Amino acid sequence: MGRTPKGRAVMEVGADGVAIITLVNPPVNSLSFDVLYSLKEVYEQALRRDDVKAIVITGAKGKFSGGFDISAFGGMQAGGAASKPGFVSVEILTDIVEAARKPSVAAIDGLALGGGLEVAMACNARISSPNAQLGLPELQLGVIPGFGGTQRLPRLVGLSKALEMMLMSKPVKGVDAHSLGLVDAVVAPDQLVNTARQWALDILNCRRPWVRSLYKTDKLEPLGEAREILNFARAQTRKQAPNLTHPLVCIDVIEAGIVSGPVAGLWKEAEAFQGLLGTDTCKSLVHIFFAQRGTSKVPGITDLGLVPRQINKVAIIGGGLMGSGISTALILSNYPVILKEVNEKFLQAGIGRVRANLQSRVKKGAMTQEKSEKTLSLLKGVLDYESFKDVDMVIEAVIENVSLKQQIFADLEKYCPPHCILASNTSTIDLNLIGEKTRSHDRIVGAHFFSPAHVMPLLEIVRTQRTSPQVIVDLLDVGKKIKKTPVVVGNCTGFAVNRMFFPYTQAALLLVERGADVYKIDKAITKFGMPMGPFRLVDLVGFGVAIATGGQFVQNFPERTNKSMLIPIMQEDKRAGETTRKGFYLYDDKRKASPDPELKKYVEKARDISGVAIDPKLMKLSDKDIVEMIFFPVVNEACRVYAEGIAVKASDLDIAGVMGMGFPPYRGGIMFWADSLGSKYIYSRLEEWSNLYGGFFKPCEYLAERAAKGAPLSSPLERAKPRL
Repeated sequence: MGRTPKGRAVMEVGADGVAIITLVNPPVNSLSFDVLYSLKEVYEQALRRDDVKAIVITGAKGKFSGGFDISAFGGMQAGGAASKPGFVSVEILTDIVEAARKPSVAAIDGLALGGGLEVAMACNARISSPNAQLGLPELQLGVIPGFGGTQRLPRLVGLSKALEMMLMSKPVKGVDAHSLGLVDAVVAPDQLVNTARQWALDILNCRRPWVRSLYKTDKLEPLGEAREILNFARAQTRKQAPNLTHPLVCIDVIEAGIVSGPVAGLWKEAEAFQGLLGTDTCKSLVHIFFAQRGTSKVPGITDLGLVPRQINKVAIIGGGLMGSGISTALILSNYPVILKEVNEKFLQAGIGRVRANLQSRVKKGAMTQEKSEKTLSLLKGVLDYESFKDVDMVIEAVIENVSLKQQIFADLEKYCPPHCILASNTSTIDLNLIGEKTRSHDRIVGAHFFSPAHVMPLLEIVRTQRTSPQVIVDLLDVGKKIKKTPVVVGNCTGFAVNRMFFPYTQAALLLVERGADVYKIDKAITKFGMPMGPFRLVDLVGFGVAIATGGQFVQNFPERTNKSMLIPIMQEDKRAGETTRKGFYLYDDKRKASPDPELKKYVEKARDISGVAIDPKLMKLSDKDIVEMIFFPVVNEACRVYAEGIAVKASDLDIAGVMGMGFPPYRGGIMFWADSLGSKYIYSRLEEWSNLYGGFFKPCEYLAERAAKGAPLSSPLERAKPRL
């Protein structure tokens, strides 16, 4: 038995002599090697056949092609036959498609991304539907366009626009692609193929130009000017992505084509693409790509054949920062929302926050004023539970107070219909405790959003032992519809993200009390790729929140928490972080942070209280040591979360860290990054520090076991099989 091919290209020849070649590989017609071989074969057949005068390439079911099949990257990294440089870009697209003596037109609907757009650019013309998405997002995967995109795109849209589309992975819509010159005409989806047929015959009969985009030069700037544009792009890239080399490689490859000609450019592209495939950055970003798509597959939940129920109306309790952010996310995806507050003043403030969230989108040009008003009309403010009788889901987003939450859930059970999902946005409180006074444990679930909730991409779905699979399937569906990446986790203090990352700030405080410099730590952590260091982060979330959440961990994990009085001491002195313009940093009117020379006195006071001595070694730590001393305790806690079954798979923790805390995606997530360093190395470092600085650094049992075997931390666990 041979393997089943992953997709194919099929050809149909019409009475008009036009061959329609359709790419078929559901759901997005991605270009697997099977599709590419098949395309080559049918194309050569079309060129040989006397009854074929011209060719149209299109994609099945309203989608041109979502690009190269990323699951084939693994095989290419291992050096499979089909991965020889230039096989697609030169042999198929340049020497067969573009060089053909029969004209070709791409009929683009839905999407033409990455390799999909590169196939279309090799045709002599492109016709698109108005809303099709066209772009080259390959840099998001740590590589560059590899099927000729670095050479053809600048020749079709000009250098500046091509750089923007590639470096920022920014797609354009069909309408805009037309004004840029990327497509030749825009027509309704149902007229696409017929228009493309006619266009191909018009090229054949010299009624329209026969263009080979690889040799177009009218959009390219003169060499001197082109070099200036490229150098400006290099400078911007170095500033914005100092840890990444592949964007610079992309610029070099584009330049090679302008300086040495497009064919030399194609070969340079092929060689560079091949070189980038094996890099850590590419492996990390491809891992994140698949991990993100894998979070919605939960064994024992999503494999039961359950269909998500229709959620028609959602209620939010609490219009503070989180409640208003969650409301914004829901109405932006067309969910009608009821926002409940305790009094008129708080209610108006909550609605005002939602309005401000929408206004900022209008200001950025992301939505029109009219659309913003229409969206806001989906929100209704109330002061009682009267209108809760037909809601399908409630999300509670009040302050972290157990008895208040218990009271709310008891009320909800009274006023909501029996099928209604009862969710809490708590970030630390045990859900069993919250639902203690109810009999509805099967429909109680955590829906933990990250602040600001309408912007941050992660949604932690927290299940208890008693949450029904149906409720989780429903919430996964809502998460997808409001454009969040949902991660299903178990119920424990801090769930996945906050629990994994509680040692992040605690390790930083431990180092500072023993002589390390606050600003040097933040600098090293930002240089590593985090959006901000631990101290700048505490200033942002505010000292009140930091003390409250820190307290939860100290209470629940006393043996491995580092208790520092530094933040409480500063808070006593009217410092609360960014809101009071004074925290670990000083803030000006524009919220720009600068170091505070007064910080030393607080550090000395905290050091006296905890009775630790300055360690000269910690005063002169290298950046590498700082990164390891801050992140290895995070890895250690992530191992516990994984071993306890709080997370289903290690890759879910990678996504949680990247999307919830801003861990750099090009390092592959916390567990993936740890595995790149090796469990033995991490174990030996933690063991060494725990001997010097105490139990905070003590490696957990799981980490010790893996290190003893030299095994990866993220390999699947052998969980005990439940007895049926």
